[in-house]
Amino acid sequence: MSAPQATRTTALHAGAWWLWALGLATAASRTTDPLLLGLLVGVAGYVVAARRTDAPWARSYGAFVKLGLVVIAIRLLFAFFLGSPIPGTHTLVTLPEVPLPDWAKGVRIGGRVTAEGMVFALYDGLKLATLLICVGAANALANPARLLKSLPGALYEAGVAVVVAMTFAPNLVADVQRLRAARRLRGRPDRGFKALLQVGLPVLEGALERSVALAAAMDARGYGRSAQVPPAVRHTTSVLTLGGLLGVCAGTYGLLGDTGGGYGLPLLLAGLAAALAGLWLGGRRSVRSRYRPERWGARAWLVAGSGIAVAALMIWANDYAPTALHPPAVPLTTPVLPLWPAVSVLVGLLPAFVAPLPPGADRVGSRASRGASSRGRRRAADVDVLTKEPTP
Repeated sequence: MSAPQATRTTALHAGAWWLWALGLATAASRTTDPLLLGLLVGVAGYVVAARRTDAPWARSYGAFVKLGLVVIAIRLLFAFFLGSPIPGTHTLVTLPEVPLPDWAKGVRIGGRVTAEGMVFALYDGLKLATLLICVGAANALANPARLLKSLPGALYEAGVAVVVAMTFAPNLVADVQRLRAARRLRGRPDRGFKALLQVGLPVLEGALERSVALAAAMDARGYGRSAQVPPAVRHTTSVLTLGGLLGVCAGTYGLLGDTGGGYGLPLLLAGLAAALAGLWLGGRRSVRSRYRPERWGARAWLVAGSGIAVAALMIWANDYAPTALHPPAVPLTTPVLPLWPAVSVLVGLLPAFVAPLPPGADRVGSRASRGASSRGRRRAADVDVLTKEPTP
């Protein structure tokens, strides 16, 4: 199945990208093998590079990668200066230990730093960094406006508020840049506390004017209206939604933990069913009609299913080969890439081949080839001009 060009009608559902990324994150939570975690990061990065657009939110992936590196560095610093619960025999350095009172037993500052403790901290930090990078991949691939547009009717007001906030944030940044440029053209300083105050007041005034105009436009179009439902339906909706969300949180915690795989999946499915039923009942209050609803097609099923398959295969591998997914830090051993878990991680590459191409992706090669050929023709013309002998 060849991937088509992404348009308004063929664009992938934003929820499919989030399910794919959460599947990779679940797989990362089941292992501490640095080779498997690096493979997960490579899979997420390859899919982002292949299917990322030029939209502003698509540039957030690099920030999440940097945040993951910061997390690893902080985890190593904590293990270096505050010690590690992992005992070790290979001493790297011995720091001066700060004496602490009796109520701080179990906590130390300084002391012996072992290689085993630092390796354990590296594995732990790499695991958390991989989780953040998987979430960053979802942020870079999923259109937030289309995701909020797909919210059920019960969450319609919250979705509108978030969309308005996301629309106003770029406008505020553009206003600040425009006013700072105007101050520079007038020869006034654009940095410092005084300049910030003089720029902030016009920005705030413009934001208030846009808010009033937007409120009037939304009121004229009937936003905020809701249908009357019986009190029993409202109470049932609240109970189902709250209980379902608690079940989803508890089930997710069980899946992310090493010992909660048995009860985590049934509790997660029951919570999802209860939450969806509550949201469906809550949607009866909405009287709006959806313009161009988001479609969940075969490609969305493939993308979401690839992430779910990676998570399921990794959970299964954690049951039959836990030592392969968790290399011990004591004693120090070289991590080995297990074959079948690595193959299951590669299933996450499926979106790079079935998801629609970003706009202009198929024209990049043709533009580059046309540019190279035109540059070649210009160089050849220049050479002809320089080497041409003068006519007598």
